[in-house]
Amino acid sequence: MAAPANLKPLTALRIFAALWVVLFDYWPNLGLATPMIVAKGYLGVELFFTLSGFILCHVYLEQVEQKRFQFGGFLWARLARIYPLHLATIALIAVMGLAATAIGHPVDANAVSWRALPANLLLINAWGFAPVSGWNHASWSISAEWFAYLLFPAFAFAALKLKDRPRLAIALAVTFLAALYAGFTRLTGQALTHATIVWGALRIVPCFAFGCAAYLAWRANLVRSEAAAWVGAAISGAVLITFAQLGAPDAAIVTASGGLILSLAFVSKTWTTGRMLDVFVYLGEISYSVYMLFVPWQLLFVNVTSRLLHYNKDHMPVYVWLIYIGSVIPLAAVSHHLIERPARTWMRRGLPRLERLLTTVA
Repeated sequence: MAAPANLKPLTALRIFAALWVVLFDYWPNLGLATPMIVAKGYLGVELFFTLSGFILCHVYLEQVEQKRFQFGGFLWARLARIYPLHLATIALIAVMGLAATAIGHPVDANAVSWRALPANLLLINAWGFAPVSGWNHASWSISAEWFAYLLFPAFAFAALKLKDRPRLAIALAVTFLAALYAGFTRLTGQALTHATIVWGALRIVPCFAFGCAAYLAWRANLVRSEAAAWVGAAISGAVLITFAQLGAPDAAIVTASGGLILSLAFVSKTWTTGRMLDVFVYLGEISYSVYMLFVPWQLLFVNVTSRLLHYNKDHMPVYVWLIYIGSVIPLAAVSHHLIERPARTWMRRGLPRLERLLTTVA
């Protein structure tokens, strides 16, 4: 079957990855014991990274194979996807910091760190160039994505070398992932999946490679039965949830998440419509805004409501906490439609003008 233009189940999966990270970050404000599946929520970033490798191969690998790939246009399109909202959240936190200072509210020096601003603006804050985790801390993963975008030709080259051996590609990717995780822990004493501003750029590499390998398996149409695709998706989803709740090693959970991505990709060949799917597809489309806004919203909501309602920040009333987490979605929808999409469209429309300008200057 021809590949669908939009792998809708994978788009829908993005909102679950985003909310997994949000739950991980917001749960401590509830003041209750943390379920293991929530404690493993930092791996939602790995799910994003693996999805990124799969989707970018889906969109661009054929262009590379046919020598139609334009690296400059690719980087501009990816920059249009991630940079405007990144810049907007930096500006938002700057405004929040100035407002807090004006009313005499203490501001964490790391939150508005001018020393960390250049690295954040240049998207190298996950490459070891940011002195502190300042501004919108979640943007470290956007910096890691930018690192993978810059290396995409290398990922594509490796994928094309293995295009006729997708099972070997997956085996090599999983082996690389497990070996890197074990080796990094042995060398540094910490898990790579906990790295952010120092080794965050490295953190995306095994996941992105795994996503590329999963794409090769999907492109090779290794699963031809619709029933088998659905069974595979159900099993891989159950395995992922079970592994996370049991506190399995991160490498096992990331491998299971890659299996879920591949299974849902096979499901997408038959499941492309439906009201429920469309709802989650929309939520997946705004998931980047969810992810980029959850830290600024945490800073604003927790500080303002704790002052107004006089509660401990680490022991929110349940109803306040539910408002806190539930309000992320409508805020993300507003951000998506007023900032993310218009800015992306504007940047992409400006590419031909930029190319003409560069040609003239040259």
